[in-house]
Amino acid sequence: MAATTLLIELGVEELPPGAIDSLSDALAEGIRRGLTEAEVDFGEVRAYATPRRLAVQIAELADRQPNREIERRGPALAAAFKDGQPTKAAEGFARSCGVTVAELIHLETDKGTWLGYREQQQGETTTALLPAIVDKAIATLPVPKNMRWGASRVEFSRPVHWLVMLYGSDVVEAELLGLRSGRTTRGHRFHAPGSIELAHADDYLDVLEQAWVLADRDLRRERIREQVLAEAEVQEAQAVIDEDLLGEVSGLVEWPVALSGSFDERFLEVPPECLISSMKANQKYFHLLDEQGRLKPLFITIANIDSHEPQRVVEGNEKVIRPRLADAAFFYDTDRKLPLATRIDGLADVVFQKQLGTLADKAHRSAAVAAFIAGRIGGDVTQARRAAELAKCDLVTEMVLEFPELQGIMGRYYATHDGESTEVAQALEEQYLPRFAGDAIPLTRTGQALALADRLDTLTGIFGIGQRPTGTKDPFALRRAAIGVLNILIKGELDLDLRELLELAVTQHQELPYAKDLVEEVLGYMLDRFRAWGQDEGIPAEVYLAVRARPVTKPLDFARRLRAVNAFTQREEAGALAAANKRVSNILAKQAGEAGNQADTALLREPAEQALHEAITASRSKVMPLFAEGRYREALDTLANLREPVDVFFDRVMVMADEDSVRRNRLALLASLQALFLEVADIALLQQ
Repeated sequence: MAATTLLIELGVEELPPGAIDSLSDALAEGIRRGLTEAEVDFGEVRAYATPRRLAVQIAELADRQPNREIERRGPALAAAFKDGQPTKAAEGFARSCGVTVAELIHLETDKGTWLGYREQQQGETTTALLPAIVDKAIATLPVPKNMRWGASRVEFSRPVHWLVMLYGSDVVEAELLGLRSGRTTRGHRFHAPGSIELAHADDYLDVLEQAWVLADRDLRRERIREQVLAEAEVQEAQAVIDEDLLGEVSGLVEWPVALSGSFDERFLEVPPECLISSMKANQKYFHLLDEQGRLKPLFITIANIDSHEPQRVVEGNEKVIRPRLADAAFFYDTDRKLPLATRIDGLADVVFQKQLGTLADKAHRSAAVAAFIAGRIGGDVTQARRAAELAKCDLVTEMVLEFPELQGIMGRYYATHDGESTEVAQALEEQYLPRFAGDAIPLTRTGQALALADRLDTLTGIFGIGQRPTGTKDPFALRRAAIGVLNILIKGELDLDLRELLELAVTQHQELPYAKDLVEEVLGYMLDRFRAWGQDEGIPAEVYLAVRARPVTKPLDFARRLRAVNAFTQREEAGALAAANKRVSNILAKQAGEAGNQADTALLREPAEQALHEAITASRSKVMPLFAEGRYREALDTLANLREPVDVFFDRVMVMADEDSVRRNRLALLASLQALFLEVADIALLQQ
């Protein structure tokens, strides 16, 4: 079979920049899936996209499906013939296959012999299959909202103006989205607005680049990065390239051209985060820093045109950014006229959640929990309570209403301006840490107390009104809140009992419809997050299950056990001891109530059981102090020495002896062995 390159291109009006990558990838995947299902061989699949086009290029696409041998099974041989003559069943099967009975074959199976028929089915040509494959791929694109245009009833994310379908140099005839396929594409809207005839599917990227279009998403993104860095070097500054912003800007241009502009230095009196948010959110500008990491009154914009008069483009951007920054300066000046504390009453007008009250209610609940936590971790109770009272006040400021991503940051600025303590001000920003996996945790004790209290209030409240997260819905980000609590307690080395904290948080709510067993439910949910936390640390699920089986409610302690057991599994003795504990667990489960708490040395008759008892006793004296100090890894290293006496015991001693006292004593010996390991985890579960 021959093979050549396929090109599919949809020409559209400007797509939403945030949707371009997902639509492009989905189109490529849909076509890939369709070809796979049709059993057509193909090579590399490349997805291309610009604001005005979605394209897929597939190398070495076979020109047809392979021929297939079709086998059909008819009636059993016993039912196909009677007295050597074909029955109606045999004749009917032959007719359905389009042959005579004599042309049928015998199929041997485990269940007997059957009449059958085999035929070669010719593979369909790829060009005949493609229209339906592409149509299905387009129909399943994740378009958030379709639209119609003109008098057409065709729907798509944006109006579609051309359709290219080329298999090598040949047009694949099709009609999709109300358009006939062809070889005509278009270049840059301003630099090369005319039609362009593509001679071959392989020419796509080169032809478009000559027409001022960089269709390769990755190439365009990197071209922007290089240009921004080069412009920054000219300005003797450091460019800050936010990857999300880079992706968004790449989705706005077909031919990127980086240009530097400036703004009035007086705006630098406004917190840099405000200016940066305004430049990024409103204008998609990259900001620049000086050698000390301070914001410079400069920006880099990415134009979609290589202008003969670039200075006019720059002046236009400077003109546009000026009122945006003036707005930020106005918000900042206006907000500072009122102390942050005066906004506390205003929180009573902002609903947190209909059944859980307002932000003022939340602040009141969090203040009590934050103060308690601060007292436990060596923080300042008064400052923790004050921080909780002010925590949400910046949410009703003009700046945060305009730029929600500045919550906490503006709280810090305004609290500092008002003369609040440095720790309180810092805590207002730190309450949102960690924001994502790998993010930093609060550094101050007040920040840690506030961040924990706020999340615990949300968790208990939302669970308490029955709005638990599901596999697909978590509108209050409870998973992130739970993992955030774990990270703060672990990374901050805060030895706090989660059950105790949850009990306190629950009591702060006046009324919760699902208050019964609420603490245990939320506790279980949060400890279950250790599975994901452990995966991030490279800890297998069976290690998590072994620790989860124990009644551990201190996350810091839980994490230490996880790490210790994970290290233990790397030891040579681990497998044998885990298997032995599994065996012990099974024996004790079947003999419920027979095992005592301590073995009687007088009843230890066999040398192997005497040796095991001595080893357990010696190990216990060494490891119990280690358990008390949370030094689980050292304790498990010590218990690893029990492997040999345990192996010898099971080789030479009959646990279920006929004599009741001996049997119970041996069960007690095994129970004491199991109890040592259970001080850390149920290592029997490592066998799962």
